[in-house]
Amino acid sequence: MVNEPANEPANEPANEPASVKPALPHPLPGAVGLSHLSAYDWEAADGVCGGSPHLHLVCTEAYVVTGGRGAVQTLSPDGYRDIPLEAGSVAWFTPGTVHRMVQGGDLRITVLMQNSGLPEAGDAVFTFPPEVLADPGAYAAAATLPAGTGEETAAAARRRRDLAVEGYLVLREALVAGDTGPYAAFQRAAARLVRAKAPTWRALWRAGALATAERTGAQLDALAAGEPAYLDEATAHETAPTRLGGFGMCGRRDEYNLPGTTLPYQGGRQGQQR
Repeated sequence: MVNEPANEPANEPANEPASVKPALPHPLPGAVGLSHLSAYDWEAADGVCGGSPHLHLVCTEAYVVTGGRGAVQTLSPDGYRDIPLEAGSVAWFTPGTVHRMVQGGDLRITVLMQNSGLPEAGDAVFTFPPEVLADPGAYAAAATLPAGTGEETAAAARRRRDLAVEGYLVLREALVAGDTGPYAAFQRAAARLVRAKAPTWRALWRAGALATAERTGAQLDALAAGEPAYLDEATAHETAPTRLGGFGMCGRRDEYNLPGTTLPYQGGRQGQQR
């Protein structure tokens, strides 16, 4: 499914002194998102086991491989790449890069997402065929998953993956042949599909990643002035996964619902979670 924005956009950050706690806490450094993935082992039409190809519009994503082996296939203006993954590997993809996680054997990954909150608000588009991308209603129907982690959800996630692979293989074939047209057309279609979300994303960014950077600036100002009162607010945080084995784009996903950093999940509206 297409993730919808939270019912109420996050408040924009105020110009507060460094010693005042922010309205929205950001437990993770840099306001990043965090999840753990185990790549799907379902075989696709091309004989490859793995996830649903997609891109992000404004977020860079990083894979930190914690176990097993596999690969990530990417499409970008510099062509098609098949990047091997094994324990200790790190790979990341900038906005607009189509990526597909490939299972090679018990592949397990920790995912770090730039601009946490934006992916949960829909910053991702599957590589569905052009006729699906051209119809927002058809796209939402194809991307939607039932709530839960049972057999019905698994079957829907697999159908979604297969449809994304169908469109992806066309893009890849053209790019390998030197034709960038289909890939560029997909990027434009993806941008049109999410255009209306931009104001909500901007509010989330201002209250999240931007506010985090601005707090650092305020802290530097306080240090330069010799008045580091903000250090009186020092503390520690802890958390644990709040949902295990969800169906994400790339695989089964363990998720963290971190206050002010990751939006709460809205009932069955979990289909496009990364």
